Amino acid sequence: MQVGVDEAGKGPVLGSMFAAAVRAPADAIPGGVRDSKELPAERREELAGALRADDRVAVGLAEVTADRIDDPETDMNTLTVAAQAEALAAVARGGDAAYLDAGDTNAVRFERRVGERVDVDVDLRGEHGADAAYPVVAAASVIAKVERDAHVADLAAAYGDVGSGYPGDPTTRSFLDAYVGEHGRLPDCARASWQTSADALAAAGESGDDQSTLGEF
Repeated sequence: MQVGVDEAGKGPVLGSMFAAAVRAPADAIPGGVRDSKELPAERREELAGALRADDRVAVGLAEVTADRIDDPETDMNTLTVAAQAEALAAVARGGDAAYLDAGDTNAVRFERRVGERVDVDVDLRGEHGADAAYPVVAAASVIAKVERDAHVADLAAAYGDVGSGYPGDPTTRSFLDAYVGEHGRLPDCARASWQTSADALAAAGESGDDQSTLGEF
């Protein structure tokens, strides 16, 4: 059986990153599945629903929270490895062929590092752009993105409009600036180690000493 693995939410300043693994026969992947970034939100949700409703499809998920991302003892490459390995291990069976959307500039190194964390004997292949090459990886991309979108909706329900959570989103930056200005600290959902968080603290005259070490992403 084939398994595809991908993640969503690696770059945002707000919230968690999610990895998804989809184990499915080729004919169980709905038509029109492709890299989640190329699909509108409504279509992603339709495809994710179809995948989850199919008894032939197994889905594994892993969440990496903001506080885990801020841990100075780790880095995003390692966390991406860990998340993909966790999602893969949840569904993989011996003899499966697993395709990873490599989250490292060195795809072979990424493949090896994921393999070291998975006890099941699977045939791993890490590739850049795997979500474009393998429909099963595109399916995992869709599942991961839908989970990330639901997470952002939860953040909006808790905090108000937070935008997409990405550093380049003016709504996200305005939310951070306003929150720090009002509370004198970052919201719990913020990745304190992102430069965008440092900028929000600096603009409000806050040192961020009670936060994790701030750095450039």
